[in-house]
Amino acid sequence: MRHNVTGYVRNRSDGSVEVVMEGPSEEVNSVIDALKQRMNGYIQGVDQSELPATGEFAHFSIRHI
Repeated sequence: MRHNVTGYVRNRSDGSVEVVMEGPSEEVNSVIDALKQRMNGYIQGVDQSELPATGEFAHFSIRHI
C-alpha cells in the first residue's frame, strides 16, 4: 500500500464500488486522485461523504459481499 490509509473497498450488488477510508486528509485525497486517474474510463459518477474517523480499521482490505 502506497498510502497511509485504512479501511476497505468492495463491489456492491448494484454494480457500484464502495471505498471507505480513514487517514490524514492529504493521504485520503491522494488515494481519491489516484483512483480517478487510474479508473477514469470506468467511473460514471462519484458520491463522496466526509465523516469523523472511527478508528475501527487496522489496515486497508478488499471485502467480499
